[in-house]
Amino acid sequence: MGGLTMEPAFVQAPEHRPKPTVTEATGIPVTDVDALAAEVGAASRDWGFFVVVGHGVPAGTVARATAAQRAFFALPAERKAAVRRSEAEPLGYYESEHTKNVRDWKEVFDLVPRDPPPPAAVADGEVVYRNKWPEDLPGFREALEEYTNALEELALKLLELLARSLKLRPDRLHGFFKEHTSFFRLNHYPPCPAPEVVLGVGRHKDPGALTVLYQDDVGGLDVRRRSDGEWVRVKCVPNSFVINVGDTVQVWSDDRYESAEHRVSVNSEKERFSMPYFFNPASGAIVEPLEEVVSEEKKPPRYSAYSWGDYFSTKLNGNFKWLDVDNLQIADFRKSYSSGDVP
Repeated sequence: MGGLTMEPAFVQAPEHRPKPTVTEATGIPVTDVDALAAEVGAASRDWGFFVVVGHGVPAGTVARATAAQRAFFALPAERKAAVRRSEAEPLGYYESEHTKNVRDWKEVFDLVPRDPPPPAAVADGEVVYRNKWPEDLPGFREALEEYTNALEELALKLLELLARSLKLRPDRLHGFFKEHTSFFRLNHYPPCPAPEVVLGVGRHKDPGALTVLYQDDVGGLDVRRRSDGEWVRVKCVPNSFVINVGDTVQVWSDDRYESAEHRVSVNSEKERFSMPYFFNPASGAIVEPLEEVVSEEKKPPRYSAYSWGDYFSTKLNGNFKWLDVDNLQIADFRKSYSSGDVP
């Protein structure tokens, strides 16, 4: 299914291979969006992940999006290849993505919630972010545009809760998202003949602010538990979204909240579908610890400022190129202080 065949490029190094069974995570909070901001803050601090219910996204909106997703991945290979993405045009279909330089067992379709205005001219080597919509797939575009609009509203609500949890005014973070660079992905993980040595997505942390994920009931999302470093499975809760904070929130909060390492395991019997919405700042946003957060305890910030657009571009490059080392990480912006300078 999905045109994938087993080959060495998929094989994870022995120390990163999933165990035959993964213990279900206990302790990841299931949080109502209307709950106190403190609960969201605690989840972001202790796990970097939480599950929301009572989110306000209409069930019909989710159903239309999931139906569109399944319809697309059921298309013949040549129909999907007609909207294949490339390094110059990184939106559309792809089935050869690498995480940590190991190929992921999945096929994806990427889009941006709003097409940017077309450029007057495209220079050689310039990246063009323009959605590639499959032809003759009725309702596909409409269903996904409806869904991403609803997810943007939810992401802004969650952003307010995060701000409140850091004792900031509710709209403190909104200015970073006036022309946000968010994108949306459809994931399809076909059954895998060797799930003991392969991952659907290798271990990684998300670079943006928030990821809002809808997953089916098959399961496979694993998070590395901070208390002992073990990989545990995020439970599938009906009519919920899984939320994780990304590197951007970790820097804004000056390490009060931590972007959690996670991955996706696959199985040999069932295909799995998921839909992550990556809520990212504007390209020109400068990411650094928030002044209010740093000054609260009168200590120097742990991170140097960096450009979100430049940082994100390096992440995207790793999807298409084999890199000798891991690409840019927020740890590269972490400041060095003498002992005792930073608590």
